[in-house]
Amino acid sequence: MHSLDRFAQAKLDALSGRHLRRALTETVREDGIWVERGGRRLLSFSCNDYLNLTQHPAIKQAAIAAIETYGAGSGASRLVTGNHPLYAALEERLARVKQAEAAVVFGSGYLANAGIIPVLVGKDGLVLLDELAHACLFAGAQLSRGRVVTFRHNDVTHARELLAAHRAEHDRALIVTDGVFSMDGDLAPVDALLALADEHDAWLMTDDAHGLGVVGGGRGSSFTGNTHTQVPLQMGTLSKAVGAYGGYLCASAPVVDLMRNRARTLIYSTGLPPSAVAAAIAALDLIEREPAYAALPVRKARDFTRAVGLPDAQSPIVPIVIGDEQDTLDASAMLAGEGFLAAAIRPPTVPAGTARLRLTFTAQHPDEEIARLAGLVRDRILS
Repeated sequence: MHSLDRFAQAKLDALSGRHLRRALTETVREDGIWVERGGRRLLSFSCNDYLNLTQHPAIKQAAIAAIETYGAGSGASRLVTGNHPLYAALEERLARVKQAEAAVVFGSGYLANAGIIPVLVGKDGLVLLDELAHACLFAGAQLSRGRVVTFRHNDVTHARELLAAHRAEHDRALIVTDGVFSMDGDLAPVDALLALADEHDAWLMTDDAHGLGVVGGGRGSSFTGNTHTQVPLQMGTLSKAVGAYGGYLCASAPVVDLMRNRARTLIYSTGLPPSAVAAAIAALDLIEREPAYAALPVRKARDFTRAVGLPDAQSPIVPIVIGDEQDTLDASAMLAGEGFLAAAIRPPTVPAGTARLRLTFTAQHPDEEIARLAGLVRDRILS
């Protein structure tokens, strides 16, 4: 065996020994909630398609029309010839939804975070991150070459202590958090973090990948509680509730223009296919027109948590923390036997000892199936 293969196999064997080895599973998504896996038809509670817009006829038709007009791909970086006319319409809609001055679209949420943070923070800067922030936020922070410090999850007091200790040593400081945390489903204290940032001449950036379309009247985590917190850097994705693909930043016009000039993941990446951009435009239009529909995923998640006896869900994401990796795999398999897809989430995606089923609720999940799932989780997993 070649030394490279020996290295790879040893790593894989170690993962297998800890029940952490993963494999890709072919999945056919039928209609937004039903999937076929391994010859079985399952009701999925593991997808981020919160509004089921990936299968919405109007969204699909918008994508098809864009292909017929502009072709299958964009052909180049946006700064060369890949900036097809649909981009301007999408960025205008994003800025309007987020009540920001301007917006810029990236190839994905990961590319957005890997590009945005290094533009704002250099080697003399400070990045203060929630310890449970998404992996791509940590990647962007590390690429910035600045000092990266984590604060305890949603602990504004700890963040304040860290800023007091370190802010004076750095020319710039950026506080970064998820708006809705992808593995726990809770919301960041955005208003308190913004006040803290203002106290210390720092900038606040929120990753609203799991907020846009489903919380704050569909506008996201900066708009919860019937208020608008004017977060200066509102990042997010177009691949969850929006049902398409891509990432974005909503900010002031100078910040957006700076990103177009300096964000390497924008400058050196081929533009999104026109179909993805057109689908996102159509989805945002639907979300704006139908706020009651956008509210359904959180309502259904709360129906579940109340039936199980858990605290009220704050978002469409409900974690069932089990702890042990094998026990979590077994729970996932049990639910599959009952017709539900509830994927097991294990370290390093979540902290050691917190393996879980991450349940996600969508607008079209049948209420009677949510009640049946709640009974199984309550009586056979949490009992």
